[in-house]
Amino acid sequence: MAYTVPEIMKAINEGEIRAYYQPQYDALTNKLRGAEALARWVKPDGALVSPGEFVPVLEESSAITELDWHICRQACMFLRRQGEQGIRQFPISVNFSRWHVEETDFVQRLCATADEYGVKHSLLVVEITESALVDHGERIADLVRGVRDAGFPVALDDFGSGLSTLSFVKDIAMDTLKIDKSLLSRNCEDEKERIVLESIFTFAHRLKLTTVAEGVETREQLGFLRTCGCKVIQGFLFAKPMPEEEFWKACEKRRALEEPEDILVIQPPSSALQLLMDAVFIRYPLVIFSNLTRNSFYMMAYENFTSQSCPSTGVFSELIEHGASTMAPEDQQLFRDTFNISNLLDAYGRGEKWVRIITRQRGDDGIYRRVETTDYFVRNPSVDDVLVITLCQNLED
Repeated sequence: MAYTVPEIMKAINEGEIRAYYQPQYDALTNKLRGAEALARWVKPDGALVSPGEFVPVLEESSAITELDWHICRQACMFLRRQGEQGIRQFPISVNFSRWHVEETDFVQRLCATADEYGVKHSLLVVEITESALVDHGERIADLVRGVRDAGFPVALDDFGSGLSTLSFVKDIAMDTLKIDKSLLSRNCEDEKERIVLESIFTFAHRLKLTTVAEGVETREQLGFLRTCGCKVIQGFLFAKPMPEEEFWKACEKRRALEEPEDILVIQPPSSALQLLMDAVFIRYPLVIFSNLTRNSFYMMAYENFTSQSCPSTGVFSELIEHGASTMAPEDQQLFRDTFNISNLLDAYGRGEKWVRIITRQRGDDGIYRRVETTDYFVRNPSVDDVLVITLCQNLED
């Protein structure tokens, strides 16, 4: 049956179109992480109208924005009820179409809606589609910036659905990347499909984006996604979209019905490696990879270190000069001499495994603190270049 915009708007006003919630679960632990609010049309006789029969009709015009705000309000009401009754609240994602770029007061309206129901902004995730980025790149970038500045997380929906948006992912600040179910169409058993998925998760992790795989329906898909380090699963394997009373019960249970396996047994090598790196970063908040042969470097981690002014990539010799400039005057020449490329290459030629010194470095607060800097010589079987991993740690708080 073909529905008209007035018919659909009437259904919205009469409360027939409701928010259904599809839970999102941690890929390893099966613990509830959040949900996506989806529009479902429930007729007075209980019959469900497929979203495919009314959402595309609204998407042809700005009328879709009324549905988006309607679902947003319902999600906020749900979260308020949970808060009032002391039930654990989980973030809820709400879809907003490309038409919202025409709303000059979108961020203000979003804030007003959340504040009206007393909902923390961090609990309301704004989902925008991949197509919206392509159609309205610069305007969407401004909108996303305003949304995040107001404290709302932003998720990019349908990533990989067929449009090229890598440049937008690079340029537009966001929090979550939702992998479109079309990339799982071959059940993760096709080699090309697996390579594409691995690549997506790799760059998403490097950009520190939370990853959500949509449309997960089989154990095979879940198993492979775990090997990629996927964080969150959304799909029929765990739960279909459900009315709010069922989602309320899911929030009380807080995990999928089936019990997960031991994390240390099922975790993929990439997850084990991440645990190792997390342990390294506790002691060494600054980690730098350098190629002495090519006089280049890039930084892998830079958290809670004395100084935050170090460039993230560039020329190694310039990095050393920059580092020396932050040292106490009496330590500057020692730092330059120790980590001069020629001296490091000589040490490597003598068979030394590392070079280490302790200096006093000026922090961003102007205070000098003792810092240990160690260069470890490492090998890559693919090249003959002399490579170095630099680990730096603060010796005093």
